[in-house]
Amino acid sequence: MSRTIRRLSAILALILVPLLPVTAQSGLMADLIKDISELETKMVQLSKAMPEASYPWAPAAGVRSVGGVFQHVAADNYLLPALVGVEAPAATMIKAADYSSVQKYETRQVDRATIIADLEASFAHLKQAMQASPDAKLGEKVKFFGEERTMQQVWVLTTTHLHEHLGQAIAYARSNGIVPPWSQGG
Repeated sequence: MSRTIRRLSAILALILVPLLPVTAQSGLMADLIKDISELETKMVQLSKAMPEASYPWAPAAGVRSVGGVFQHVAADNYLLPALVGVEAPAATMIKAADYSSVQKYETRQVDRATIIADLEASFAHLKQAMQASPDAKLGEKVKFFGEERTMQQVWVLTTTHLHEHLGQAIAYARSNGIVPPWSQGG
């Protein structure tokens, strides 16, 4: 490569590299965060599609209600990062070492608008916590419900947990005659 071409390449790199989109993550964490963002969109859309009158509905006694599912997701979006060292916001009063604090948050008597706002805020917290976990740290060990797990295992479990509850919320919506917004014909 001639000296002129090398210089032009270096100049172009200096000009163009700052213009490229900056992403905080790549690899596995980027994929998980993308998945979490898609889950968030669907979960929030579904929480807004469900009328307030359906929020107390549960398919059977002793099973979470519609509102309870959304509150559980919000609570765990704070708890799971706390278990890997990212504290929940003080206002939630959720503490990693005190599961009763999660249960208190999850079973609070609040209206639909508060549940939706909590759900949105919890996803923002979760994604921020995940963005603070670079791929290079995914092999680090943490205590997770009394067991030693890697950070990667915790974040994968967090994502699969959300998929489980999205499926539950979809079933609840369909049982109440609500078609998920993203699957309505068009």
